[in-house]
Amino acid sequence: MHTPSAAPSNFVKYIRVRSEPDARFVEFDFAINDPSLFVELIMPQSCFEEFCKRNQVVHMSEEQSQKNDQEAAKWRYGTETGQ
Repeated sequence: MHTPSAAPSNFVKYIRVRSEPDARFVEFDFAINDPSLFVELIMPQSCFEEFCKRNQVVHMSEEQSQKNDQEAAKWRYGTETGQ
């Protein structure tokens, strides 16, 4: 039987929580090694805490979060010409 391997331990694993602190489920972005390439995940609070511990996550910086938001806005709304 083949056991899937985990991401190399030298990769930084990033999270960005998007839900309210008292929400029933935690909504968050999760990225491995590149905070601009992320997936959106949702899980119960207790599972999220275990997930973070097992993956030794790092919170995305404000700068990384803003860059992701700018890229999302560019794709969602386009850019103005002549800038």
